[in-house]
Amino acid sequence: MREIVYFSKNAWTTGNFKDLMQAGRMDIVCHAVIMSFFVSNKLREDVKLHLFFYGKPDPPKHLELMPKISENFQISKKDIAGLIKRMLYKYKKGIKNEAFPGCFVEKLSLLNFIKNLNKDIYILDKNGEDIRNINIKDNSIFIIGDHEGFEKKELREIKKVAKKVSLGNVTYFSSQTIAILNNELDRRNL
Repeated sequence: MREIVYFSKNAWTTGNFKDLMQAGRMDIVCHAVIMSFFVSNKLREDVKLHLFFYGKPDPPKHLELMPKISENFQISKKDIAGLIKRMLYKYKKGIKNEAFPGCFVEKLSLLNFIKNLNKDIYILDKNGEDIRNINIKDNSIFIIGDHEGFEKKELREIKKVAKKVSLGNVTYFSSQTIAILNNELDRRNL
């Protein structure tokens, strides 16, 4: 099982939004979800995606997705945005709530999430070691930030426990990074 963490400094922590770009660039989040789970004519079943939203009005929120989606599920930003909206509406204070089968929402910071991990942690960083030179174990977790980056305090703490890895000399969009990362792991049968 591969796990991907996507951090968004400004993605809204409420489902009360209409315009994806005005909701803390929720459009970018939707692209990240699509690149995490969907390939041509099928759904990846070996991925768990963690979304961390630090935007208004009630940060932080952690959405965990390992959805049980039928093969007929339509892939569009609108469908993904609808899923995220409904998950955020189903948030319940003090618990990790299963909003839909395989989809959970809770109030949890990225740092507290990482503190409970017992696996190899990698953070995507343009100054990291080339991913092709690293021996990656099965069940590793990869952390990717959006175009705004991470909270400085949390980034310092993450870098204490995570190995910095790079996809090369080109800086990619977050969703492209996820697609390239999935390809690298596919090639390694991880």
